[in-house]
Amino acid sequence: MIAATVFSGKKVALFGLGGSGIATAHSLIAGEADVVAWDDNPDRVDEARKAGINVADLRTVDWSAIAALVLAPGVPLTHPKPHWSVDLARPAGVEIIGDVEIFVRERRIQAPACPFIAITGTNGKSTTTALIAHILQEAGRDTQLGGNIGTAVLTLAPPKNGRFYVVECSSYQADLSPSINPTAGILLNLSPDHLDRHGTMQHYAEVKEQLVAGSDRAIVGIDDHWCARIADRLERAGTQVVRISKREVLASGYYAAGTRIMHAAGGTSRTVADLAGITTLRGAHNAQNAAAAIAACLAVGLSQEEAISGLRSFGGLKHRMQPVARRGRVLFVNDSKATNADAAAPALSSFKRIYWIAGGLPKEGGIEPLSSWYSHIAKAYLIGEAAPGFAATLGEDVAYEITGTLERAVERAADDAAQDGDEEPVILLSPACASFDQYKNFEIRGDAFVKQVAHLPDITMLVETGDS
Repeated sequence: MIAATVFSGKKVALFGLGGSGIATAHSLIAGEADVVAWDDNPDRVDEARKAGINVADLRTVDWSAIAALVLAPGVPLTHPKPHWSVDLARPAGVEIIGDVEIFVRERRIQAPACPFIAITGTNGKSTTTALIAHILQEAGRDTQLGGNIGTAVLTLAPPKNGRFYVVECSSYQADLSPSINPTAGILLNLSPDHLDRHGTMQHYAEVKEQLVAGSDRAIVGIDDHWCARIADRLERAGTQVVRISKREVLASGYYAAGTRIMHAAGGTSRTVADLAGITTLRGAHNAQNAAAAIAACLAVGLSQEEAISGLRSFGGLKHRMQPVARRGRVLFVNDSKATNADAAAPALSSFKRIYWIAGGLPKEGGIEPLSSWYSHIAKAYLIGEAAPGFAATLGEDVAYEITGTLERAVERAADDAAQDGDEEPVILLSPACASFDQYKNFEIRGDAFVKQVAHLPDITMLVETGDS
């Protein structure tokens, strides 16, 4: 755990007592801050009290004595309206920050030169984060992985020289990290997401830009106009920018050419890596992720050989285009993390003969944006609340059946794929939906898929059922 000494001897208000909130409270207490914490959920308040955290309704505290309000990432800062704790802090002139900002300040105090890579973007963050950490670990570096990927950043080992940090940052975390200053900051892409939290696409983009604007080296995907403009703007401001692309040939930067990652500089291009045969890095989107990872690892001092050597042993990100089993020629892939159409598109584009399990709690826009990949779908198996709507969208363009449950979908897809003469039929769980109608989260949904696959006869598992 990182003891947050930056607030030693000061009184700090904390709102939000989920996992990261509890971790932040313990970090502040270890750093000898005077913490007062609260949550709108009484059960969480009770849990915090039992954990030895001082709790009190923040409506009753003297805000003139508070040095900072620390918000958990899920607590609204601006939209749809500021949380009531924010409305109390602002008139008192109290700064409002999050756990990543505390980490940034503690790094600045303890080991400002220790390498720090921060990753953000709408899609691909977690895969890129996990890939970078894997490359660093394979190269023998002392590597700490955390942030939005699932490990609270303040639970990591304390900053010291030679220790590498790889931190995934959601837009929520970036919004609460005004002084973030990574050695290498990555912005992969931008498309409309979390606009209920940020209000407009413009504000969402500004929040994401904040992360790379403070970086020593900004690595920016330029395949959407939001990010392309950000890259140009940062360069004009004097930031060192490395552009990456999954579809454009660049004059300078890293770009994908089929399965190859190309580096362009000085009017010439050369191959730096080839992803052919790496099933966990299949598809153009993963070429972009790999390009970003290579650029980031070079930025923090790895050699090119070190930066590319970890690619082939990368096991993939759990629940993200994760190969989990084979039965003869049929490959089973868990892409449960694809909770909207944009997130499902990479998997649908990466496989050519798909038995697609889709559905759940539908997101705005449904699956209409995926129509360009319908030719890859042999048949769809529709589950959850979205099933009738998805059926109407697919119409006569794609064969489908409404199976209702994931268990039934796996059974029916396995039967049909077994009859397919293709070289590698793929049974793909890529729901393009939230899970909340049937499962608590996408992780539990993905675990259920893996366990159901494991029950099929003649199956060869590629992952451990208990860990998937």
